[in-house]
Amino acid sequence: MASQSSGLFPIAEAAHHAKGRQKVHGLARYVSHVWEAAAIVGDDGGWRLPRKVVCRRGVAWVASPLVTSTLRTERLLLERYVPEDEESFVALFQDTRVSRWLGDGPSTEADDRALFGRIFTKVYAEDLFDVWAVRRDGRLVGHAEIKPTDVVEGYEIVYALSPELWGLGLGLELAEAIITYGFDTLGLTEVHATVAVSNKPSLAVLDKIGFEHVRDITEGDGSTTRVLTHCLAATDRTARPR
Repeated sequence: MASQSSGLFPIAEAAHHAKGRQKVHGLARYVSHVWEAAAIVGDDGGWRLPRKVVCRRGVAWVASPLVTSTLRTERLLLERYVPEDEESFVALFQDTRVSRWLGDGPSTEADDRALFGRIFTKVYAEDLFDVWAVRRDGRLVGHAEIKPTDVVEGYEIVYALSPELWGLGLGLELAEAIITYGFDTLGLTEVHATVAVSNKPSLAVLDKIGFEHVRDITEGDGSTTRVLTHCLAATDRTARPR
């Protein structure tokens, strides 16, 4: 089962109107201070990140010198993409069972290769937001990100898994890892997801981990996108790192 936001993975370089609402691809709109948000003041007064934090729900992360940290769950590893991931990335995004739920839907192979390149030249180079390659047993099996979005005026999670891994509970495991990172590392008090109403498996996964239906968006083609929000419980806020 692939679970992911129907919101856009914003790595293209121009803004355009799609599906009846403004979906902004421009990376400048997504510049965020996630490094500062995650950082703490060291003894010398400078900014630093803790080297290792063991978070709730069994998710661990290890800080890297750049914005994207490495996350580990029981069965998955989330880490920065490397150039050698290109073919696996393209194969994942060219699989219409996956890409039908991502952004504006399936793209050409050339567009997906360009998208992969901009992860390095834009997102990582400018520390814009967190984008992960999702691995299992050393193999690229999915994609994940958490980013600011104007659709919900907050941070949105986006994730996808290769179809051969659907039905194994990995979508729930992956979503929980990203949410935990958002709460514990970015210091968020809520995270959001936008999911096509026809994507029942994804809606079921997000419901299991505490997302609540906030509102619906009617797209230009008549389809419905469901906006979901997961709030950090007030009793949990004092226990989380600042």
